[in-house]
Amino acid sequence: MSQQNSAMTSPAMPPEALPAPEVAVVTGAGRGLGRHLALELAAQGLSVAALGRKMVDLETLATETASNGGTVLPVLADVSDMAALRAAFDRIDAELGPVDILFNNAAVYPHRDFLDETPESFQHVMDINLGGTLTCAMLALERMVPRGRGRIINVATFAGNDPTYLASAYSVSKGACRILTKSMVRDLGDRFHDILINDWVPGALQTEMGLPDGTDPAVAAKWGVALALWHDQDLNGVTFDRDCEQLPVLSLKRRLFNKLTGRTKAPRRIPSL
Repeated sequence: MSQQNSAMTSPAMPPEALPAPEVAVVTGAGRGLGRHLALELAAQGLSVAALGRKMVDLETLATETASNGGTVLPVLADVSDMAALRAAFDRIDAELGPVDILFNNAAVYPHRDFLDETPESFQHVMDINLGGTLTCAMLALERMVPRGRGRIINVATFAGNDPTYLASAYSVSKGACRILTKSMVRDLGDRFHDILINDWVPGALQTEMGLPDGTDPAVAAKWGVALALWHDQDLNGVTFDRDCEQLPVLSLKRRLFNKLTGRTKAPRRIPSL
């Protein structure tokens, strides 16, 4: 990818001439939020590669989507397996085309006291939550950089800021993913203005990893897909919490200065589809 980076130093075309995205990849697409993201992306007319570890769930998703006129390619892949992911992206290239949108959604959330963790159990969570996000982002960028455009949405949490009880591995891995997002934006943002990367925190959801009274994942999926389809170079590196921009924390002095000078910024909301 270093040769591609050196060869490509500016976007391939101005924002107004960018073609509509055609291919999306969703990891952890068999159930929960990932499933609803795949359904919503297909409903918006994209061809979707649905990655997951249980083919029966992916095939059910593909059948449901096809009955509604959409396209979902079920791809069996464990995101902790780099070789499997390389093969998956090669297959997606051959059957759908290069990825335009990547949702890094796959994650595990084991509930264990830190004293019950082992180096192996902790590393396993890191391999999935951080390693899978990293590998998929790199593979997507290999395809986005030559075209000078693309969208990466990393499904995030605030657990890295405030670790949850009995979830040290999850909290560390998700916190590291947010640093990864910032690092990618720092290295790529000045050169590839139409490759946009965001952290998106969907909030507590009514899923196996969420809460019984959480947000309907179908509702959250509409926010995520609308964010992925919203092209504005100023969005690069911005974190969205549910459907609202999370503004950076400012010092009291800076907040007072902004208020006095009329520079206080209102957070943006994700537009409806």
